[in-house]
Amino acid sequence: MDIMETIRQRHSVRQYREDPIEPEIRTALDLCVEECNEESGLSIGIMYDDPEGFDSRLAHYGKFRNVNNYIYLAGRKDEEIDERCGYYGEKLVLRAQQLGLNTCWVGLTFRKKRIKQLIGPGERLCAVIALGYGQTQGKERKSKSPEDVVVTEGSMPDWFRRGVEAALLAPTAMNQQKFVIGTKRGNPAIDILGHGFFTEVDLGIVKYHFEAASGKKVLKSRE
Repeated sequence: MDIMETIRQRHSVRQYREDPIEPEIRTALDLCVEECNEESGLSIGIMYDDPEGFDSRLAHYGKFRNVNNYIYLAGRKDEEIDERCGYYGEKLVLRAQQLGLNTCWVGLTFRKKRIKQLIGPGERLCAVIALGYGQTQGKERKSKSPEDVVVTEGSMPDWFRRGVEAALLAPTAMNQQKFVIGTKRGNPAIDILGHGFFTEVDLGIVKYHFEAASGKKVLKSRE
């Protein structure tokens, strides 16, 4: 499946079927996790067949149902851990979509005590991603237009336009889309507007979408 098609088809899903994830799909996901950890230095993991991770009042309040599988994103704390978790977490989200699964980014509404037991000493849990076969494929959400987020003047090359389109389809906390996209020294650059809950995670997610669709590397925030 073309990456843009994958991005367009993927929507957040909170209610899942009881169907277990097949062994061959688990193997493909586990391989992607290994690649992400090797590249990033993070400690990303997947728990299968573990309903306890979302057995909480907050999860039920958030309308999560039958979440028996989930990805946890963690690592040793540094200035870029949240951004890296967003970047590599979204890489896994889109890989899961290609494999026929559904997902949902989760910042708070999971059973923290249970999932934190999976995290190593000195590591911090950034976020969790619900995973499985959705009861539906989710719904499209409202999105800003390119004019709302692009700060570079003049015509956009095709690769830039494609990256912007993908970035606008990236999931962000509360669908706030607090980012702008431009160029620095001819290279694409993405910055967040203000700071709040999960804005750095959002930045990583948006960067992955832009890079995956455009084929261009986004400048680091401090470059």
